[in-house]
Amino acid sequence: MKIFNISQISEIEKSTINQEPIVSIDLMERASIQFVKSFTKEVSIHRRIFIFAGPGNNGGDALAIARLLAAENYPIKCYLLNTKDNLSEDCKINKSKILSIPSVFFYEIKDRFTPPKIEKDDIIIDGIFGSGLNKPLTGGFAALVKYINSTDAKIYSIDVPSGLFIDDNSQNTKETIVKAYKTFTFQFPKLAFLLPDSGPYAGDWEVLDIGLNPETIIQQDTSFYYLEKQDVSSLLQTRERFAYKNNMGHALIVAGSRGKIGAAILCTKSCLRIGAGLVTGLLPACGENIMQTVFPEAMVIADTENNFISETPDISTYSAIGIGPGIGKNTATEAVLSEILSQCQVPIVLDADALNILSQGKEWLKIIPANSILTPHIGEFDRLVGASTSSFERLQKALDLAAILKSVVVLKGAYTAICTSEREIYFNSTGNPGMATAGSGDVLTGIITGLLAQNYSPLKAAKIGVYIHGLAGNIAAKKHSQESLVAGDIIDSIGIALQTIRQLPDTKEL
Repeated sequence: MKIFNISQISEIEKSTINQEPIVSIDLMERASIQFVKSFTKEVSIHRRIFIFAGPGNNGGDALAIARLLAAENYPIKCYLLNTKDNLSEDCKINKSKILSIPSVFFYEIKDRFTPPKIEKDDIIIDGIFGSGLNKPLTGGFAALVKYINSTDAKIYSIDVPSGLFIDDNSQNTKETIVKAYKTFTFQFPKLAFLLPDSGPYAGDWEVLDIGLNPETIIQQDTSFYYLEKQDVSSLLQTRERFAYKNNMGHALIVAGSRGKIGAAILCTKSCLRIGAGLVTGLLPACGENIMQTVFPEAMVIADTENNFISETPDISTYSAIGIGPGIGKNTATEAVLSEILSQCQVPIVLDADALNILSQGKEWLKIIPANSILTPHIGEFDRLVGASTSSFERLQKALDLAAILKSVVVLKGAYTAICTSEREIYFNSTGNPGMATAGSGDVLTGIITGLLAQNYSPLKAAKIGVYIHGLAGNIAAKKHSQESLVAGDIIDSIGIALQTIRQLPDTKEL
């Protein structure tokens, strides 16, 4: 799914009006109907609904929604902020319609306003401002938002929480942004929903299809995408009938040090579980017996050093390499990383301590081979390129790094961002907070390495790997709960995740 900026959204809406054709007030009605359909599935008819409408088209949506909910017998109290006596044309039309409904309490705010008393069990619908906002709210609008946020009521926002810019919020005033419980957004997710410092304002969010012109959407270029099931299913390869393990690739996992052999096991196990034909783990000597006991399907190269990796093996026979989980930053291990990067002729995934070593100096970045995949979390990324003042700035730095290295940067988070050297970003749609657990990143490294070993391109491996990792986490959380989720549960759910993407029967039916 594409993600657009405000000018692109406006262009798509205009094209829809011209091409369909449809007048803007009817398009507003269509959007409002979709909002009400989703809202009524969640909110009881016995709850009091307080609707706050602004003077623009988002306010027009709010007034239309008030009318439609009143027709469903919801008790509605509607407040229109019109302090400058300047409503948009469509807002005026919906104002006249709402005035003809006796059951709706309607109040137009033109000067001083004493807000109503709102109880915990009440519902607020926020329609003050929408996606077109480009400066922080001030005055009475800011005061109203602060009041709305101070209540204990659940807040549902129309399209965008009032006060939120749809992309970069680094210059916004956070205290004057509505903190929604849920946002019903029209046609596309907004970039701000996917970033750590602005996403929480949208709460849970749901995209509503309002029938914008599909041809214009296809033609409209963007650098931002939201990765969904159909995007990933189209990338999966099908194994040939006469395939054997050597066809499926041989991955090398360089991981582990004393006390962190678990990282090596998780990474190696997930690499084989995703379909690599052969996996060899390069471990310090202290990990050999552990690996061969816990995971006999893997082969092992045991280092002569007992506690850390100190020697570089012949890497010419491997089809992909994953390096970093739990390796530490011993000087000898740093030398191994340097040698592998200098000699490597196959795709490589760099994670965890490999990234921490690389962050020690810019000279390290110069030896990273093109078409590598880096998988930092926010802390590791900031150590690599320096701290950022906002999530949006960090995203731009990730694009810059991907372009400089001619590689893929997988910036891990709630909506993991896959950043390409062509300056495109694919945000992942799967995953849950339970995956914020030790070893989860090691599992992702193994998954992506296993896909590379099977001859997926770096970008395809990153897309598939991130999506499956999150989907497996969702499956595991459903079984165990988010609180009880551990990294091994994610590995155990990889197969079901693959079946789900391929739309195969449930395992209980096999």
